[in-house]
Amino acid sequence: MKRLNLTRRSFVKIAVAAAAASSLSAGFSAGLAQAEPANAADSSVRRVRSCCRGCGKMECGVWVIVKDGRAIAVEGDESSFQSMGNCCAKSQASIQAAYHPDRLYYPMRRTNPKGEDDAGWVRISWDEAIKALKAKTLELSAQYGPECLFAMSGTSRLWGMIAYGAFSQLTGSPNIAIPWQVCKGPRHFGTALQSVFQYSWQETVARPNVLTYWGTGPELSNYDDSCRTVVDASEKASQYICVDPRLTNLGKEADQWLPLRPGTDAAMVLSWTNVIIENNLYDDLFVKKWTNAPYLVMEGEATVGGYGYKAMAGTFDVKSRLLTEADLIEGGNPMRYMVWDALGNKLAWCDAETCTWEGEVWAPPTEGKEADQKHLVPGVSQGFVIDPTPFSTEIDPALTGTYEVTLKDGSIMKCRPAWEHFVERCAEYTPEKAEVITGVPADKIRQAALTYGTRLDPETGYGNGGILYQLAIEHSCNSIQCVRAFDTLIGITGNWDVPGGSRGCTQGSFVLGCGIGWQAPGLPPSLSPEMYDKALGCVDFPVLKWWQHWSDDSTLFKALETGDPYPLKLGWCSTSDFMCMSNATQKYNALKDLDFFVVQDLWKTPTAGLADILFPVQHWIETNAPRQSQGGGGAEGATVRAVDPPAHTMHDQEIIVAVFKEFGVPWSAHQDDPWPTYEGHLDELLESSGVTWAQYRDDFQENGWRDCKIVNPPMWGTYRRYETGMIAMKCIGDRGMNPVKELSTPGFGTPTRKMEIWSTVIETFDPNRPEDILPSFHEPPLSPIADPAMNEKYPLTAISGRRIPVYFHSEHRQLPWCRELWPAPRCEINPADAAEMGVKQGDWVWIENDQGKIRQTADLYYGIQKGVVHVEHQWWFPELDQADKGYDLSCANCLVTTGPEYQDPICGSSYLRAYPVKVYKATPENSPFGNPVPCDHKGNEIISSADDPRLKEWLPVYDVRED
Repeated sequence: MKRLNLTRRSFVKIAVAAAAASSLSAGFSAGLAQAEPANAADSSVRRVRSCCRGCGKMECGVWVIVKDGRAIAVEGDESSFQSMGNCCAKSQASIQAAYHPDRLYYPMRRTNPKGEDDAGWVRISWDEAIKALKAKTLELSAQYGPECLFAMSGTSRLWGMIAYGAFSQLTGSPNIAIPWQVCKGPRHFGTALQSVFQYSWQETVARPNVLTYWGTGPELSNYDDSCRTVVDASEKASQYICVDPRLTNLGKEADQWLPLRPGTDAAMVLSWTNVIIENNLYDDLFVKKWTNAPYLVMEGEATVGGYGYKAMAGTFDVKSRLLTEADLIEGGNPMRYMVWDALGNKLAWCDAETCTWEGEVWAPPTEGKEADQKHLVPGVSQGFVIDPTPFSTEIDPALTGTYEVTLKDGSIMKCRPAWEHFVERCAEYTPEKAEVITGVPADKIRQAALTYGTRLDPETGYGNGGILYQLAIEHSCNSIQCVRAFDTLIGITGNWDVPGGSRGCTQGSFVLGCGIGWQAPGLPPSLSPEMYDKALGCVDFPVLKWWQHWSDDSTLFKALETGDPYPLKLGWCSTSDFMCMSNATQKYNALKDLDFFVVQDLWKTPTAGLADILFPVQHWIETNAPRQSQGGGGAEGATVRAVDPPAHTMHDQEIIVAVFKEFGVPWSAHQDDPWPTYEGHLDELLESSGVTWAQYRDDFQENGWRDCKIVNPPMWGTYRRYETGMIAMKCIGDRGMNPVKELSTPGFGTPTRKMEIWSTVIETFDPNRPEDILPSFHEPPLSPIADPAMNEKYPLTAISGRRIPVYFHSEHRQLPWCRELWPAPRCEINPADAAEMGVKQGDWVWIENDQGKIRQTADLYYGIQKGVVHVEHQWWFPELDQADKGYDLSCANCLVTTGPEYQDPICGSSYLRAYPVKVYKATPENSPFGNPVPCDHKGNEIISSADDPRLKEWLPVYDVRED
């Protein structure tokens, strides 16, 4: 037999070619308008160009095919360069969601007590539902204060997001529970501390020379860059590096795989950085001019007072050990940070207010050249790369040395540059030391670091590419420091805001910050710092007082459970659930005793099983919304209504505006129309672009997706914007979410206006953690190193959160096309571990620790390290006729340990990975009802096979939309 031998590149080329052929088989032109019928002989068929929201995180361009007023198919749109015509299973199954028989079609009110499986739901009017919410809100707020109210919101479709701002604007409560805290929020938090808000996004569409994927699998499903795009980027890259405890689907094609021990990512990043420094592969000019690495650090205590810095909400006084002019002379400027000038052999300063050096007069640079990325999708702009500007004054900030300076009180102080402190920190993580921590051999660590840091195309003037690091680094209690380590590594290797590097969210012709469902444009965007001091979690996580974008989820639900430090009485859940972030069982039980709870969603979810009122919302094929790539995709398009929504549903935006109107609180900034229609709100949103929603929609239908490098050259078509003063969203309060209309201050969004390797924010808000002023690594609190006794009891390390091609977190379990492909939750186990426990492929297994136990099916996989298991998160079973929908049968978050000591100390992100469990076979003897398959209260099995006849009960129905 002849052996088939495919190299990585030949395999990927075949996959890409097959995908391209599939995309083109429809034979449609990108220029076809909405009115063009899919079949010229059938005028009742039309194609609506749109943006899929089947997974919430992507901007995949699609066509929705409509026949006789009904959506019949979803296909990829070849005009969407950022997704290359991709259309995944979730997208195609969207028609099954829109016409699902179990959708909520009108508002409903509970008549039976909570805890009963039959809620006794009765249909009510929208007026009755909204008035009930208002009455309870006013009653409980008057009795307990606005802090007794809280909101929950889910994924970022840019609607259904009341907890991200509007709820606090309306009620004055600072208490919001949003999965942003564990889902890209730590990356945004960490980069805001370190450089600029949201600058973790990699520009995959620019096809980096070295593709580095760290703790993610976007080739499979739903995150930031589309499946086909990342496959193509990996095929085009000279080298592809995968860093992950489990081998992802695309990771099998990687040139280098580093299967590190779960939760040790920061140690690995610091080790790479050590290799970069030891081999002089860092950008000396960037380090000296654009980081605070050369700033002198005083011995002793931080300077008290500093200067007022406006950020997030309100102003805080910077307190830092970084030497300033105010430390040296009376009346000195605290915003002038001191360096040792190696040329003049004297002290010199850089002014944080203007981001200029002593003797420098800044002018925006214009010299540069067009980028030269080799494998862009045809027709996509290269963009313009500003040349690195040298010091315009004679100065050379020293990065090493000890210097004695005389302070204004006459005392002598020894100082060293922050860089020297950072180099010492990285030296703690040589590849040999990192091998002990991560389990990856030192030579592989060194090879990967050199591959990443050695420029393959040095004449471009920038590095090989950014690093796509995602959720895996956010869930083992070290998320913020890990992000800071990544940001530093990316910056000093010349990969920050360059082609293929790490950039902020896309900037196009309009701004989405106060957009759909987030915040009311007519009200201030933030609460007062005094009110935010009441936010649950600020005591244990003091840097939240700077961040001010969420209260801590674990603390909030603990307060709901105990009434400490104050009671929570009313909650509003907007397309979210309790099965994410902290412990699901604790949260479900806490919600049972809530005085009043409103849930808006498409379905009767486990969360809806605890509601008093249900608000029915609309599906994405029924809605309108302008859309830009949330990451570095650089695309601008829209979600466009393809079919009429069911008669008694409302768009999430319409719901919240109706609630604002009931409260008499204006939503719009336009006094003549304080409560606009949804289309009126979209017109307001697009004002900065100079078009109405109807004009924008029609242009999109005719011409397709737009390249934001062309749409907005200064803010997206230009690279190295820290040089030009055109970085958007430097920080909330500085520029907020407002568009930058003209050149402004160069630099970054930090108090020093530099990339802060030495964090003045952490130093100011949490001085009790001096070890975290620099990027650092901390062991996960329940790891085999941190807690050997617990790991002897539970010998396997659990990770969670892998991408599944047919699901998005808790979504789509009731869609037949999705469920038949993946009918039951799977626990990935190394075959050697499975053999030791007598488990075979497909067996149901118990996964247990001190928090509880769940069941999933065994999926034997050599791509996961021995001693590690992967458990799937947020499983629930829509087929079960009970209020909780069986969430506790298989949901990984039932195993999560909560409490401040089990969270990231800076942002509070939860402990969702790298915790100990034991796994053993489920048998009739150790299972309820004598059945290893999970069952409802009465012993009825869940759907666990593709041939279950109950799947047919979920097939689309079309006759209830006008009822």
